[in-house]
Amino acid sequence: MSYMKLIKLLYLTEREALVRFGAPLTSDAYVSMPYGPVLSATLNRINEPEMYENGYWDRYIGPKRNYEVALKDPEAAVPNDQLSPAEESLIDEIFRRYGHMDKWELVKFTHTLPEWTDPEGSSLPISPDEILLSEGYSKEDVAEMKAEWDHAAYAASLFA
Repeated sequence: MSYMKLIKLLYLTEREALVRFGAPLTSDAYVSMPYGPVLSATLNRINEPEMYENGYWDRYIGPKRNYEVALKDPEAAVPNDQLSPAEESLIDEIFRRYGHMDKWELVKFTHTLPEWTDPEGSSLPISPDEILLSEGYSKEDVAEMKAEWDHAAYAASLFA
């Protein structure tokens, strides 16, 4: 798959999880780039795989070739034991909704998202607040969600 298409589908999945569940699927940072919003660390894994050797991504995803990425072993099962049934369903739904689009259609679509700002050749951070507020959440709702994320991150750090 075109890595640009993949990064757009991953962003749309992450965005919808944030809106629907009130929490992100990943701890990745969101950024506006010239071709639309992306998950920053995920894009880095695609563009600089040598920095992530022997990691989870490197175990299953091969390096990009001709602007495409693929599973290292398409026959091997990629573990998904970190995903809830609701998260798996969301991923399937996003693929059904947007998977038929090519990379340029996805770029054009993601440019219509309210949180995207043209970074004029660079990148600009996107706050989860921007997404949630644009989707109708109140400032109070967003503050409450962020407090829950902080508590969850703290709890996770205790058991890491």
